[in-house]
Amino acid sequence: MAKEPKKAAAAKAEKKPEKKKNFFSAFAEKTLKFVRDCKGEIKRVTWPTVQTVFKNMGVVLVTVVAIGLFIFLLDWGFVNLLGLVMDVAG
Repeated sequence: MAKEPKKAAAAKAEKKPEKKKNFFSAFAEKTLKFVRDCKGEIKRVTWPTVQTVFKNMGVVLVTVVAIGLFIFLLDWGFVNLLGLVMDVAG
């Protein structure tokens, strides 16, 4: 009976748990994997042509100018309306 606990202890000593990686090496490993995965994904992207980019840029610029003009006109109208209300009240 005395030998059984020694065998159990010896079996436990032989089965060493895997050494846990420290924070920095695990972080570096995960970061490198992420960068490799990103590099692979970038290669699969279908990039637009130059003509498509300039066409879309033109649409965006025209839209921004139109919305800016609309907001300017609303602001101008509300300022004048407030001026009329303040003149009547004064």
